[in-house]
Amino acid sequence: MRKIGLRGEDIAVSHLKDNGYKILARNWRCERGELDIVAKDGEILVFVEVKTRRTDRHGTPAEAVDIRKQERLRLLALYYIHQTGTTAPAYRFDVVAVEAQTEKVTLYKNAFG
Repeated sequence: MRKIGLRGEDIAVSHLKDNGYKILARNWRCERGELDIVAKDGEILVFVEVKTRRTDRHGTPAEAVDIRKQERLRLLALYYIHQTGTTAPAYRFDVVAVEAQTEKVTLYKNAFG
């Protein structure tokens, strides 16, 4: 399962770079958890959650980012900003959904606040 997740993150990074994002960190970890990707989209600091799925049997990749996951990502983003000193005029949370079989990528900009 980890192998599929890493492949999905590689695909997501490539897609984000192709769309002008500058990758600042990958798999950034602290005692509270992990951020998949931290990037800049222009001047906006973007925290990107990557969800990779083989099938939609348990829901789509984007549906896996539920309210609890969103809350944890908000908290991790605050930790990242505090620990790295990275600032920006605006912040955003994106979700990248990767379908493992077809490598289809869907980018949900500003997926949640």
